Order: sequence, then C-alpha cells, then structure tokens
Amino acid sequence: MTVAAASLIDWDRIRGDFPLLRREVHGKPLIYLDSANTGQKPECVIAATDDFYRNHNANVSRAVHQLGSEATEAYEGARRKLAAFLSVRADELVLCSGTTFALNLVAYSWALPRLQPGDVILVTRMEHHANIVPWQLVAQRTGATLRVAELRPDGSLDLEALWVAMTPEVKLLAVAHVSNVLGTVNPVAEICREAARRGITTVVDGSQALPHMPVDIPALGCDFYAATGHKLCGPTGTGLLWAKHEHLQAMPPFLGGGEMIKEVRFDGTVFNDPPHKFEAGTPNIAGFVGLGAAVDYLSGIGMAAIHAREADLLAHATGELLKIDGLRIYGTAPEKAAVISFAIEGTHSHDLATLLDLEGVAVRSGQHCAHPLLQWLGVGTTCRASLAFYNTHAEVDAFAAALRKVTRLLA
Repeated sequence: MTVAAASLIDWDRIRGDFPLLRREVHGKPLIYLDSANTGQKPECVIAATDDFYRNHNANVSRAVHQLGSEATEAYEGARRKLAAFLSVRADELVLCSGTTFALNLVAYSWALPRLQPGDVILVTRMEHHANIVPWQLVAQRTGATLRVAELRPDGSLDLEALWVAMTPEVKLLAVAHVSNVLGTVNPVAEICREAARRGITTVVDGSQALPHMPVDIPALGCDFYAATGHKLCGPTGTGLLWAKHEHLQAMPPFLGGGEMIKEVRFDGTVFNDPPHKFEAGTPNIAGFVGLGAAVDYLSGIGMAAIHAREADLLAHATGELLKIDGLRIYGTAPEKAAVISFAIEGTHSHDLATLLDLEGVAVRSGQHCAHPLLQWLGVGTTCRASLAFYNTHAEVDAFAAALRKVTRLLA
C-alpha cells in the first residue's frame, strides 16, 4: 500500500482507540514517541484481557470443566491467530514471554547441544543485547567463538563483508530484522538465502519488524523467528518463537515441569509434542488472549497500511529534525523503519529526554541495549524517537518545537 492510499484511512479515529494517548503529562498533552520500547494498547486488547479474568479465568489443558475448556480454547485460539498472521503452522509456534526468552530457547535447546570448539556464531554489529548475550554464553560453554558482521556508514549491513564472513566454520547466524537503534530494515530473505546455501542456520530477531510491516515468515526462509507481544500492541510478558518443525522435534526442552510432558516416571519422562514441550508451567493466558485481540486489531487495519503510515510519519519527522542546528541522526539506510536515534552537539541525551518529558514528549535516552553499536557509532548515548501508526503529523511538529525549546535551554 502506498502512502497516498494509507492517507485515506481515518487515522484520528484509530488513534482514539488508545486510551492512554488521551492523558496529560506534566500538564501537557502526552506525545508518546517510545513505541520501539513498548507499544500502546488499544481498548479492544484491554477489554479482552479484562474479560478473560472476569468471565473465563482458569488454567489451560488441565481441567475438563467449562472454564478450563474456555481458557484452553482462548489460549490456543491466540496461537492460531498468530500463526495465520505470520503465515505459519500453529504447531510450529512456541508461545513464550518474549523475544529474550525465545532467543535463549534457541541458544540452549538448539545451539548448546550442537556447537563445538572451532564453530562460529555470526552476529551483526546492530544487534540488541538479547541477540548477543545468549550466544556469548553458549560460546563460553561449547568452545565456539563469536564473529561480528560490520555495517556501512549509513547503518546498513555491509552485505559483501557478510558473505565473506560466512565461512564453513559458521554454524549459526543471528540477525535483526529491524535495528532498534538505527531503524535499518535488513534484507532478511536475501541473507537467509545465502546462509542456507552455505548450510548456516539462521535466527531472526523480529521484535522491531512485526509491529510495523507485513511479515511472511516462510518467504523469509529463516530457521527461527523470534518476536515479542508488547511491541505488537499486546500485553507485556507475551512473545513467540517460530521454528521449522524438524528443529522443534529434534530440540530438547528448555524448561521442565507441568504441561510439557506426556508421562512422568521416576526412571524417565516422555515429553509432549512440539510446541507444547517448550511451554512448561502455567502460561500468561490472559496476556495471550490480549495478544490475539491485538492481532485481530492490527489485521483489521492492515499491516501494509500501517507500514505506509509510519513511512510517511518518518519522512516528516526526519525532515523536521534535520532543520535543528547541531542535530545528528544515527542511521540513514535507504530501507528504514520509523525509528530516529539522534544527538545534539553539546547536550547529553538524558538531559534532552528529561526536559522533553516536561514538555509532554516521551522519548528514550541511553544506549538502547546496544552497547557495541553505540561504541561503533562513537557516541555514549542517544535519544530515540520511535513512531507508530497512532502518532500524528501534529505531534511530530510539536516534538520538533519542544526539541528546539529545550535545546535553547541547554545551550
């Protein structure tokens, strides 16, 4: 969908679906520009979660009574909705607490039993800590090593260097679909295709992609895809790991306990079939009911429309920020999501964010769980303004005006 086509949607009406966006902060209308951190929740998600606790609350797959049946159907219904949203099979979708859990599941259930001394795990410079630290821990325990694929000056992946880095020793490639700092949209399908040609297993961190663009996992060609629910307008404590069925069949469970078993004896245990063998204990049932509602909501708008709307907002915001003296944007790749990390010469990002908050503007400041990337950029911290479809052009203008005001105060 084009930006022009997306403009025909009543975005003001859609914005009205988000109750939190109606509040004030420090006596000013809230301008929420931190959706890369967590997305706001539409009324339907809040209502679905509330309705579960009020009318259907019970545990899943453990009771034959009516409430137990309703809870199980609601939980598994959310799995089916997510599977359709991603164009995958429901039995290939592990429901978990978020991307961090999902990546650790791959690290400990797939990588740890397989990697050996001399093997290489390849990651990119732009990865979130959640897609670095688990691989470091696995490397320490297996004798494997970590290799880093570098970036071009605009924040895009140096693909030629990446191909060179894909040597026979590389057994696993972990890559972000979209950078949470730079906004860079990586050509994941092309990367996974090249990795598959070399026999390299691929893990994609989809946290910053899934809420903002259409994602068809089979078309990407990856082995694993991880994402989180709270950035997808869903409740916190929800997320997913998609994996090829043969991987799930071969992987041992990550956690042991109830629900992930068929039979337990003191001399051994028979584990459940995937994906349930990876879902030990009582899950966040109400959270996944809410996430299912979020998927329905986003599908009703259309992810292509959301992508086009955010591209329009990004272009407007980038143009306004570049008018501000001394401001530098980090991440200018041609393919970019609605994330703007920036710094202003002579000011600290925490000071900027604090004063912007007093103007009602919520941005994130710091290193954004990407210390190696910030070191490569040569900057200690940045501010990050991350937009979503529920933001407006008027908010962008108010943000730019507030930024000019606080910059003058800090001069």
